[in-house]
Amino acid sequence: MIYELTHNTRYSYTHLISLSHHLMHLKPRDCPHQKCVSHSLSISPTPSNLNSHLDYFGNPSTFAIVETIHQEFSVTSKSTVNLQAQIIPEPNETPAWEIVRNLCRGEQIGQGLDASEFIYNSPLIQRSENFSDYAAPSFKPRQSLLEAVAHLTSRIHHDFTFDPTATTVATPLQEVFKSRRGVCQDFAQLEIACLRSMGLAARYVSGYLETVPPPGKRRLVGADASHAWVSFYCPGLGWIDVDPTNNLFPSSKHITIAWGRDYSDVSPIRGVILGNGNHTLKVGVDVVALPETS
Repeated sequence: MIYELTHNTRYSYTHLISLSHHLMHLKPRDCPHQKCVSHSLSISPTPSNLNSHLDYFGNPSTFAIVETIHQEFSVTSKSTVNLQAQIIPEPNETPAWEIVRNLCRGEQIGQGLDASEFIYNSPLIQRSENFSDYAAPSFKPRQSLLEAVAHLTSRIHHDFTFDPTATTVATPLQEVFKSRRGVCQDFAQLEIACLRSMGLAARYVSGYLETVPPPGKRRLVGADASHAWVSFYCPGLGWIDVDPTNNLFPSSKHITIAWGRDYSDVSPIRGVILGNGNHTLKVGVDVVALPETS
């Protein structure tokens, strides 16, 4: 499937800004099931310096410096992505979760070494007994890793309420856990906290999910939004994606932008400004599936 992506971001400031620096994760990364065919950025005001690079986790990143006095900063990202369906393994293809936990504790080589760094605390995700106690009922003795993660995912989906007004990007994870409300970012980081507290490797994935309007309704341009889900490590199979917000294993509609330890590693745009006052933020995302050609 070929998708066209448009991500519009606009910051409006109450006072003039004389200098701003911005780090952006907006270009879809290449994965075994995904290829970024094209990508472009339109930035206003025009940056005095624009540099593209791969960050520590291999995500395409762009750093922009704006030295023009401005009261508005806008970025439009346009991408075309070729997405193939991911193969979801059968539960019996994954070892018992205790075996995976013990392997993660031992010496690692190759892909396992890269995965081991996703067991530990990160800036927004701290392991705790609260999370391991919550996860424990899903991790029965000798249960396959996939079955255990699927059960945990289903419980998070049913125990927590999607509520865009309940949290912000700064809401602590323990508060999300207590209130049982949040958004996809919160649910992804909650499941990661549970998996890491059980001794398993899990990372945060940022991307997009195509949304389908109800029958008979027109699709609204810009109605899609950034999405977040989880990827957990299984020796022999590699990383497996799971979406607690929708209680499913992603296959052909989840478009990956970046991954890291938590949201702070892969936020779409972050930066610093030289100036006073507050700002308002407006974001619009459009994900369009192109017709298949023979």
